Amino acid sequence: MSHPEAVPGSSLSTGRRTRELAEAADGRVCDVLVVGLGATGAGAALDAAARGLDVVAVDAHDLAFGTSRWSSKLIHGGLRYLASAQFDVAHESAVERGVLMTRTAPHLVSAQPFVLPLTPLVSRAQASLAWAGFRAGDMLRLAARTPRQALPAPRRLSATEARHLAPAVRADGLRGGLLSWDGRVTDDARLVTALARTAAAHGARVLTRVRVLELTGTGARVRDELTGEEGEIRARAVVNATGVWAGELVDGIRIRPSRGTHLVLRSERLGTLPAGLHIPIPGETNRFVLVLPQGDGRVYVGLTDEPVDGPLPDVPEVPETDIGFLLDVLGSVLDVPVRRDEVVGAFAGLRPLLDTDASRGAGDAPARTSDISRRHAVLTSADGVTTVVGGKLTTYRRMAQDAVDAALEARGLPARPSPTMDLPLVGAAPAGTLRALPAPRRLVRRHGTEAPAVQALTERDPALAEAVLPGQPVTRAELVWAALHEGALEASDLLDRCTRIGLVPEDRAEALTTARDALERAAAVLR
Repeated sequence: MSHPEAVPGSSLSTGRRTRELAEAADGRVCDVLVVGLGATGAGAALDAAARGLDVVAVDAHDLAFGTSRWSSKLIHGGLRYLASAQFDVAHESAVERGVLMTRTAPHLVSAQPFVLPLTPLVSRAQASLAWAGFRAGDMLRLAARTPRQALPAPRRLSATEARHLAPAVRADGLRGGLLSWDGRVTDDARLVTALARTAAAHGARVLTRVRVLELTGTGARVRDELTGEEGEIRARAVVNATGVWAGELVDGIRIRPSRGTHLVLRSERLGTLPAGLHIPIPGETNRFVLVLPQGDGRVYVGLTDEPVDGPLPDVPEVPETDIGFLLDVLGSVLDVPVRRDEVVGAFAGLRPLLDTDASRGAGDAPARTSDISRRHAVLTSADGVTTVVGGKLTTYRRMAQDAVDAALEARGLPARPSPTMDLPLVGAAPAGTLRALPAPRRLVRRHGTEAPAVQALTERDPALAEAVLPGQPVTRAELVWAALHEGALEASDLLDRCTRIGLVPEDRAEALTTARDALERAAAVLR
């Protein structure tokens, strides 16, 4: 049943999943089948459903199980693409960042300040180049028509100002800093959840733990991973949005996966961080290690850009070489370098970069993955499956729109234009409305207009107001809400995606019993 305080029609629950999976596999033909429920797949499901189409969207795992939960949580304005003359990609990124910040998800996406400390390792020429880049990034903001209120202007900092914003940075030789701004999402997996729930509110059947065994242009043979039962979903158009795994379902798709690794530190290790940090990578002109305070007692340090060969795991492992590299770069600017035993967690995501280097000879070295274009591509196979690959989190909406456009065109299906550029996601509202909500600010940043409903759970049961873990802000009410409305079926869904408690193995183990209790409480409500 649907909880009355959730956005109408948006709740994803076990009962809804069972009912809609039976409907999807009963022999009827839906308009669009979407495979993959990361940001792009959930975005495609929303795009198609918002056009009035009958949509089924499936994933072998949970929402945001793959790459979409392993990002830096940044909504980039495209600055790095200017340096490689990818002006169209840069402009598209800036436009999509503005759409998220001002229209579709202002509760989840906001401005993030960054300081580039001008240490002795940063030459004056490098500083001038970085400053020019930040100014160019501000011109991108202007071209994308993102208001100044959403993204402040970059500026130079004195050494005192830089130390105030980045107190852990070594003072010796510090000449000052450069302050810049970009977009950041509260949590990338929460963005995916909002997309999926908004699609569900528009009538899409969003089905997790449904594995596609065989995919064609007219549907898929699937298996319910909870029961083992197999069936068929028939469709007029099919979108393959499975990221780095796209080539496993459709022949001829060549992916060059790139591994992006982040470290997880306790916040007290670096002290109060009013801003993130850009730390230049030695020998590189346009790459930085990022220090990203999360507001939940943790800090992320990332990221790498390393090619990945061989079989692709469901959950990528983090090699020690990545950890050592990130610690070395981070240590180059700190008063006291971070030790290996102070890294409490680490995670890695695989970017689904399209391999377009078909002309490379057998003995030629492949291009570095950091040099491969982040343009997305939409490809339609001979039997009519439309695959979308490449791109990045920031441009998921445009990728989804292009994929749905191509799938409908390939199958000759009429539909109205995509409305998603102006379609608010579940929880979205103007800034003034969000500020006035009677709920803690942290909940508003994660749930938007639904934050008071999450908070209301604690009024009915005061035990739900307790933190899941000491020093962690996540409450038991948030776990119950996720099980009631956000499609969480197992403890791993709650700890690893609905919240990020699971990023620290020690915290995950301590919270496991509480997560299972939350599932039982939700099940009792839904019975």
